[in-house]
Amino acid sequence: MRRIVVLSGGIGGARFLEGVRAACPEAEVTAIVNTADDLWVFGVRVCPDLDSVMYTLGGGIDPQRRWGRRDETWNAREELGHYGEPDSWFGLGDRDLATHLVRSARLRAGATLSQVTEELCRRWRPGVRLVPMTDDEVETRIVVELPEGERDLHFQEYWIRYRAEAPLRSLRYAGIEAARPAPAVAEVLAEADAIVLAPSNPVVSLRPILEVPGLRDLVRSSAAPVVGVSPIIAGGHVRGMADQLLGGLGLEVSAAAVAEYHGAREGEGVLDGWLVDPADRDAVDRLHAQGITARAVPLYMNDDATTRQLAADAVGLADALVRRR
Repeated sequence: MRRIVVLSGGIGGARFLEGVRAACPEAEVTAIVNTADDLWVFGVRVCPDLDSVMYTLGGGIDPQRRWGRRDETWNAREELGHYGEPDSWFGLGDRDLATHLVRSARLRAGATLSQVTEELCRRWRPGVRLVPMTDDEVETRIVVELPEGERDLHFQEYWIRYRAEAPLRSLRYAGIEAARPAPAVAEVLAEADAIVLAPSNPVVSLRPILEVPGLRDLVRSSAAPVVGVSPIIAGGHVRGMADQLLGGLGLEVSAAAVAEYHGAREGEGVLDGWLVDPADRDAVDRLHAQGITARAVPLYMNDDATTRQLAADAVGLADALVRRR
């Protein structure tokens, strides 16, 4: 059986995984999902990217927001606000809360995040194996400039409360040095026939995965080709805040620059191939010169058909790279 591994963040990665599942129905698909967005809030452990992927593939996602549960209500959040809880900015829905309560109870009882994720997926049956990047706690922390001075924020507060508008001064992945890849990661990467970087945020979704000690080496040492899909089209992000983060860190906001950020595997990076949109066709030659095989194909995931085609194009690029070896 063909084995495809996708490194994924939340919303964009979840949508892309829908395409992979549709384009490769006979394949065994595993998603290694970012957990540096995770946080303890109101006494429960929230895993935004894992939940977005699980709900999306399991049919429970809100179709308009593309995060959180369908038919959600917000009574608990409103009550927390009435109590004056300082974290009431966080969008904790009532249906969503049940997932976090189960997860938190299992974690406090001694289960690992991998074990809890597997248990939760028994309900949702996503059709894709979900593996957290690590069972250890890692947090993306962002130092921003506010009117009252610099503040060190969890990424979720920066994104939700401040809407990624506060000037960014620095970014780090707290706890990453002590983290280790989740137990299944080494096995699925070693056995993969194709490894794909989803069109997720390169800074806060994909880079934390690759920064887990030892995980980048597992990707680089895999016999499978590693290809990626640009989250940047014509100098701007499709959804999210990739351009704010790249620009805030002093990086060029372009499809080619994101590929360079991940790096070529023949150098010290991870990529063998990269997909850009036809609007960024000029990136193809630039990347070829660096050892990254690039193709220009439509990247917008406007509907099920275009999403499925994009996934097929990504896997097709991986197949082409295998045949060249």
